[in-house]
Amino acid sequence: MIEYLKGTLADLTPALAVVDCNGVGYGVNISLNTFSSIQGKDVVKLWITESIREDAYQLWGFSTRVERELFLLLTSVSGIGAAMARMILSAMTPAELCSIISEGNDKMLKQVKGIGPKAAQRIIVDLHDKIATLGVDASATGGVNKLAPAVNVEVQNEAVSALTMLGFSPAPTHKVVQQILKDEPDAPVEKVIKLALKML
Repeated sequence: MIEYLKGTLADLTPALAVVDCNGVGYGVNISLNTFSSIQGKDVVKLWITESIREDAYQLWGFSTRVERELFLLLTSVSGIGAAMARMILSAMTPAELCSIISEGNDKMLKQVKGIGPKAAQRIIVDLHDKIATLGVDASATGGVNKLAPAVNVEVQNEAVSALTMLGFSPAPTHKVVQQILKDEPDAPVEKVIKLALKML
């Protein structure tokens, strides 16, 4: 069992980090929150959970233990797989998610692509009592780093690539990302992706 990986950040997209540990590169699926917190760093430490199936072996990594625990809690809910859990953790911070669940705010959960009324209610009912044990506060969420303004085309390509990896079709994704960048030309890539997740 891999508890965490600590090494050089060899490559990074909003959906995947490659961590070089003594010459071995581990491809790790990440959320947008983790992308934001490790972006620009040379050496990173990611808390890992493994997903092993007959046809695939995947690593899911998180910049904080709290986010990993939330991921594991989400995937324990019937009908919520790893990809959907990552989608939820890309659309909101761990603190926001805990607040939404504790308040029973299914409307906010339903804004996440693929989360219907029944799934939102299951998440709230199943996890309401469990999230209290996490003790999430502002210091536990590992704040978001602000990115320096980048060239629009680079932000556009990176956002479209990340959303495609999250399971969205490239053509509509491209249109939505373009519209967002027209309205907010200086928006960093993680903001573009968060906005797109609400629009797709």
